[in-house]
Amino acid sequence: MMKLPASFVRYTQDLLGEDAYQKLVDALNETPPVSIRLNPKKKVQFKLQTADVPWTIEGFYLDERLTFTFDPLFHAGCYYVQEASSMFVEQALRQHLADEPVKMLDLCAAPGGKSTHARTTLPAGSLLVSNEVMRNRSQILDENLTKWGYPDVVVTNNDPADFTSLSSFFDVILTDVPCSGEGMFRKDTIAIDEWSVDNVEICWQRQRRIITDIWSCLKPGGILIYSTCTYNTLENEENVRWMIKEFGAEVLPIDIRSEWNITGNLLAGADFPVYRFLPSRTKGEGFFLALVRKPHDEEGDEAKWQEKKNRKKKENKQKKNASPVGKEHLEIAQKWLNDSTEYELQVTDTLITAVPRCYVEEIEKLRSSLRVVQAGIGLGEVKGRDLIPHHSLAMSVLRSEGAFATQDVNYEQAIAYLRKEAIVLHDSTPKGYVLITYKQTPLGFVKNIGNRANNLYPQEWRIRSGYLPDEIKIVE
Repeated sequence: MMKLPASFVRYTQDLLGEDAYQKLVDALNETPPVSIRLNPKKKVQFKLQTADVPWTIEGFYLDERLTFTFDPLFHAGCYYVQEASSMFVEQALRQHLADEPVKMLDLCAAPGGKSTHARTTLPAGSLLVSNEVMRNRSQILDENLTKWGYPDVVVTNNDPADFTSLSSFFDVILTDVPCSGEGMFRKDTIAIDEWSVDNVEICWQRQRRIITDIWSCLKPGGILIYSTCTYNTLENEENVRWMIKEFGAEVLPIDIRSEWNITGNLLAGADFPVYRFLPSRTKGEGFFLALVRKPHDEEGDEAKWQEKKNRKKKENKQKKNASPVGKEHLEIAQKWLNDSTEYELQVTDTLITAVPRCYVEEIEKLRSSLRVVQAGIGLGEVKGRDLIPHHSLAMSVLRSEGAFATQDVNYEQAIAYLRKEAIVLHDSTPKGYVLITYKQTPLGFVKNIGNRANNLYPQEWRIRSGYLPDEIKIVE
């Protein structure tokens, strides 16, 4: 039986009522459900008996928790293991965005569940800026977004206050703010140990500072998605009410179905729409979401920025330097993309990347204001005369089919590759760079030099465990 802090018990009993509170406690002592979200650009046929997560198109519950570390398709970005309640972000985006492209910021994004979900859901041609303040976590965020394989993504490593120079830059901002973590009690007992009334006070004040820092970056008429993984009203409804008073924010409704069993506003005297997921009522963990719109009449400088774009084009031409990247390297890299006309090739030192032509100016502005971990698609890195294909190209949905020889490997070979061990290729495999696939799904590159194949899987991503379980039977 889970032992909860006495202060949490008293507060939550008052908030929910004795009967609803007891149901919550009973749910917290149950095994957490397992859910995944499929990548629609990397379709695989799942064979496990699953139930749909009802508020998202690609989400499914699994009957059991698998050892996902040992599933090559997990590393290939075919699906993401994500808590079901947080997939509700999809409804906010689908119901309140038109078909036109938007610029979106996911402010507190690591490890990347909501960012990969947003990238899937946003209108075609949109730009996603995915940020994480902690450096080590920003590397994990970059890894997960790279594996997801979608273009038009920028990963940054910044404090929310660093964004203040980007006035009226974003159409959408998602703030999944750091919170007291009450909704994580069932999955993480450390969250229970760290919970206190004082920490709740620290959290709601920090959350308001974050919103204050980022509010000017939202365009007039833009939407802000506010979410937490906690139950109390201090970090939830009271912060939404503060946004209404402080910024004139308009709280927007989201159409929901009664069978989803989502709990509404619990703040006495408040009637604006919010969406709270309780494990005792929904199949998922604790989650809270509210959607607000910035007033249309608030002044911003986005129009001035757009006026400057044409004037700045000549100024932002790629500067010549002593880079070893030559014209022949650029011509090869361009052939590796299946839609090269929509992307501009850029060179940083020895690395060639492809960024969307329609966002070149915006990405330049991001680079000048923020610490950019990665922008666009890494295509290749020049070493000597050689152009080595980048791992993000292997993962990208924009990689040109037929650009590389491929070899499909079995399960044991796939795990060996993901451990960055040597693998044996067929005698008929041509020399040069070869794309390794598992069940016809790309895992990464090797360089076949005849008597052996050099494994090019990123060293920092390798599977470190020496244990080899039976093959994960997750697909046909």
